[in-house]
Amino acid sequence: MKKAVLYFFAIFLQGVALSQDFVNKVDTGVINGARYRIIFPEGWKGKLVMYAHGYEFMGILPRQSKNPEFLKTVRPFLERGFAVAASDYSVQGYAFPQGVKETEQLRQYFVKKYGKPDTAFIVGHSMGGGITVATIENFGKYYNGGFPMCPLSSRPYIQVRKEFDLIASFNALFPGMMPSLAEIFSPGGADKAKVSFPLAMMRASELKKELFKKDSLLAVSFARHFDLKADDLPFALMFGEYVLRDIGVKSGGNPFDNTNTLYSGFPDNLEINRKIERLAATSDPEIIFGEFDRTGNINDPVVLMHTTYDQLIPPVYGVINFENMVEKQGKTKYLTVKYTNGQGHCSFTPEQTGRAFDELRAWAKSGRKAEAGFIK
Repeated sequence: MKKAVLYFFAIFLQGVALSQDFVNKVDTGVINGARYRIIFPEGWKGKLVMYAHGYEFMGILPRQSKNPEFLKTVRPFLERGFAVAASDYSVQGYAFPQGVKETEQLRQYFVKKYGKPDTAFIVGHSMGGGITVATIENFGKYYNGGFPMCPLSSRPYIQVRKEFDLIASFNALFPGMMPSLAEIFSPGGADKAKVSFPLAMMRASELKKELFKKDSLLAVSFARHFDLKADDLPFALMFGEYVLRDIGVKSGGNPFDNTNTLYSGFPDNLEINRKIERLAATSDPEIIFGEFDRTGNINDPVVLMHTTYDQLIPPVYGVINFENMVEKQGKTKYLTVKYTNGQGHCSFTPEQTGRAFDELRAWAKSGRKAEAGFIK
């Protein structure tokens, strides 16, 4: 788990610093409470990438606009002559609707100050990949195409419900190791929704020792049920807990209801259904998940890139659900899925990112759809 989680942390912090040789100018500031950063490469000639970052734990530092390591993630775009504009969003944690709106506000600022770009793409990782898809669905007229990577591309409610069911079923099989859902969604949990990455890692390490000591075979079987490697299960649980705490604060309660859910696929389905914690929703899911809900109605080229293994957004949530929605809309001509053999959340090499982005650019320019499939 250590290697995968360290890579995941690197993605959250946006990698290793890039030589300033690529950077000609940086514009930073605040728009309606959201800090932003715009980076111009040497010899910039009017090309723009709007970049949407992924989920950040509540209270984590440094934010995107102040983090020099952010440059590694956007290096493939800077190298290709694109300016990159990124918003911090006005809130941390689950910031899906804010990310869509505030990325669009930043795009408008860019156009007003620097002029309309001759080419523009929307790009993002993880939750930012979901923001990328939502931007193409709602503001696609301003872009030549979208490049979501390891994206939250399912309906947000369904994606976060996975975290709810993960913890509910884990607690039924391994009682006492994790907080109950009732405690996670209890009132006044704003402080508990904030966590430093080192603290989350420490808790995950302690949970792993306790879990494998109690029943390693059951832990492996349980992890497999959620498309996880056993070593990744503890951090996935920690991540899910803090996402749910964040959701509880922002929605004013619990937006999920599992009183009618029949859980299956476990070694003993009867046992888990009799033991699992049942909660009725105490807040309207529309409060937090309704705005910019996924539709699959895309009208611009989209190259979606995913790894074959992802401990936070498995392919069913990152690819399959969205592909089905696009197909239902009759818009498959606008979607190409590329996959890598990466073994972790957003574990793409810069070269893979650059190659996939080049295929999107060629598609947008020529009108010939990019070919789906494996990318080395």
